Amino acid sequence: MSRFTVDGSKQATNLFEAAAWQYAVRVSCGWCTHMAVFDPHALWWLFHRKGWDDRLPAAARRFVCIPCRQNWQMQAKGAARISLVREAPTVTSLPLAAGA
Repeated sequence: MSRFTVDGSKQATNLFEAAAWQYAVRVSCGWCTHMAVFDPHALWWLFHRKGWDDRLPAAARRFVCIPCRQNWQMQAKGAARISLVREAPTVTSLPLAAGA
């Protein structure tokens, strides 16, 4: 369920709301400066198909920073920060739902 900010605007709390309100999802690593912007519809569809929790804090725990993993052989899982932005997606490899 969405929350409201002090000025009365809606704040998405899960990927479904981000997709419905046309917010792109920016994921940034907590260890390095790497970041990616995902299409919210494709990201929601991935989480829906896998049966994963799509609330933003739970979704952040699903992301792994590939550069950190390759460079330091560590799985920087759970260090991701999610923010909702009005930017063009930089990651376009996720499939959309059929008929979308």
